Amino acid sequence: MLGIISNMGARVARLFRNVNLENRVHREISKEKPRAAPRHEPTGPPSAGSTEEADTVNQKSDPLLANLQSVFVQSTDPAAAAAAASAAAAAAEASKTVAVSKEMERRPLKYSLPVDGYGLAELTDVPKGKLTITEALKALGSHQQQPQAWTPEKIAQDYSLDLKDTKALLEFFIPFQIQIIPPKTDSAKQIKAS
Repeated sequence: MLGIISNMGARVARLFRNVNLENRVHREISKEKPRAAPRHEPTGPPSAGSTEEADTVNQKSDPLLANLQSVFVQSTDPAAAAAAASAAAAAAEASKTVAVSKEMERRPLKYSLPVDGYGLAELTDVPKGKLTITEALKALGSHQQQPQAWTPEKIAQDYSLDLKDTKALLEFFIPFQIQIIPPKTDSAKQIKAS
């Protein structure tokens, strides 16, 4: 019954919407079209005044030239500046070599996902100090289940991590847990195991 009433309401709304539709369309079409905005008139050839201004700008001014020649820049102790620049360059190069050597240090994976259906690239090793998601979840789960056996020191040693980073990882990241909360009353509906 409710469907019939809503269907009738749609028909009535359509009827009022289409009343005098043809007359309204003809009235809108016959309206005068709006005029386009006038175009900006193009500028003509440069006037004589503008060429005089260009000539004055391009002329050399003797007082300004004399002031420019009187400017004197004095540099002091170029050897110290060169030594500081070479020391900074050496330090930057040393930090680059340390960074490159750290990147070169890699360790083999302990755990990995099967690669077939997931579209992931197959990894065989990772840089020291880094973890894959699978390894991180495995380490967190092992520590959560057996905290005496999987101490932060052991995890840091097994995965080549810094101890400070490992302690922060174990403190701030917790893998998902499933907790089943019993109902407050016995009469609440429960899903029965089949």
